[in-house]
Amino acid sequence: MNSLEPSTSTEVPASNVMLQMISGFWVSQAIYAAAKLGIADYLEEQPKTLEELAAITDTHIPSLYRLLRALASVGIFAEDEHHRFGLTPLAATLQTDVPGSLRFFAISELGQVHYLGWGNLLHSIKTGEIAFDDIAGMSIWDHYVKNSEAGKLFNWSMTSLTASILEAIICSYDFSAFNTVVDVGGGEGSLVTSILKAYPTVKGIIFDIPTVIEEAKSGLQAQGFADRCTVVSGNFFESVTPGGDAYLLKHIIHDWDDEKAIAILKNCHQAMSQHGTLLLFETVIPPGNASSFGKLLDLNMLVMTGGRERTEEEYQVLLLHAGFQLTQVIPTPSPISVIEALKI
Repeated sequence: MNSLEPSTSTEVPASNVMLQMISGFWVSQAIYAAAKLGIADYLEEQPKTLEELAAITDTHIPSLYRLLRALASVGIFAEDEHHRFGLTPLAATLQTDVPGSLRFFAISELGQVHYLGWGNLLHSIKTGEIAFDDIAGMSIWDHYVKNSEAGKLFNWSMTSLTASILEAIICSYDFSAFNTVVDVGGGEGSLVTSILKAYPTVKGIIFDIPTVIEEAKSGLQAQGFADRCTVVSGNFFESVTPGGDAYLLKHIIHDWDDEKAIAILKNCHQAMSQHGTLLLFETVIPPGNASSFGKLLDLNMLVMTGGRERTEEEYQVLLLHAGFQLTQVIPTPSPISVIEALKI
């Protein structure tokens, strides 16, 4: 509708919609508090009274009630006629040990580290510089190295977020043609192990920095994949390990500007055989004014890492600069798309 056209009586006034958007961070911080306290975990078996929850979480009863009442008003938790609070489908995503858990992601994204960057968004808009770096005096990656607990939390959050999209990836792309897949920046290896589970003939290599790779080793041993998957430590800005016919990068390229992204892709290109396949798992921005999680995620990259989300056309150009031809972009039942490219 044109903004000059009269509104109908059934439409919500624009000022009300804008007010809700402006106060959106109130909801985000309420989610953070509930996730940090682990409230959803305590409600796994049955609803609990406010007094029970306050005793478990060591919180102030009246304030805890105000928190849960606010969250229940947006569908997170529910209060019954006996004044007990229980889980809803939204609240269940904040449980720790459930498939697709978003608890650690909520704690990481909504905690102090990301608020430093987002509170300085205007600096990025005015200068093009990384907002977090300007405030913290270092990159987010250096911050995670210096503050190991924050680094662990970030890794846990990425692992839990990966778990929520792995099924979507596996059901959307056929990996059976590959002998060995190399997960570049593969973390603890959840993507590779999901592929190995679904495709018994495929082998894997996890490539990441030394501080991360030890966790991958223990995970492979625990899941029984040590005989089908090896781990290699290194820095993808310097080189990438050879040995695979498919190279996977999940949520790696979006962390970097075009220059650094091309450097990573060129190292993959050099490590690959002539007929190798490159697979990027990223959020692809749609054209026009369509609502898109990727457009907001792109702002997060701007303020936190200096990276960016990209359109299909931008990926095509980026890949060509690194020696690849984009062959297809496959949407999945998640915000992630599979971007396939071949070495040229």
